[in-house]
Amino acid sequence: MKFHATTILTVHQGDQVAMGGDGQVTLGTAVMKSDAMKIRKLLNGRVLCGFAGSSADAFALMERFEAQLKDSPNHIVRAATELAKQWRMDKALRQLEALLTVTDGKHTLLVSGTGDVIQPTDGIVGIGSGGNYAIAAARALKKHSNLTAVEIVREALTVAGEIDIYTNTNIVVEKIDVPT
Repeated sequence: MKFHATTILTVHQGDQVAMGGDGQVTLGTAVMKSDAMKIRKLLNGRVLCGFAGSSADAFALMERFEAQLKDSPNHIVRAATELAKQWRMDKALRQLEALLTVTDGKHTLLVSGTGDVIQPTDGIVGIGSGGNYAIAAARALKKHSNLTAVEIVREALTVAGEIDIYTNTNIVVEKIDVPT
């Protein structure tokens, strides 16, 4: 059986970036956990990291990203690029099934095992089984409302949780300010 875990959404709006995730972890057709924490603060709260996919794989990648971040604390893009290179080139790492989204307020990135480090032009990244639903809702809310980044993330994840069977509405949202 395969674990299905999560929807993570990151939204840059105004002077804030918010990242949120649901709490559901599913094994086969059963919900195994409804309150998993899939977002972590790194570098004393200056960086947010969210993960989707296999939990053990995601934690392994997050630890490697954090190590890269410590080597380049003011260069999140460099840290993400170095992680993506390692991930793609290392035979054991290539087997990991997870995605990361990271932000320092200035840059919001999606990091994948195929070597991708993608920075969206609209400041919205969604990963996991409900990621595309959350992205669609966030784009509409960002365009047609005056909601804050935190409010957009919470509402968009609620929409995803109402559509995607692997996403629930037990939502945790963290935010950081955009550096000036």
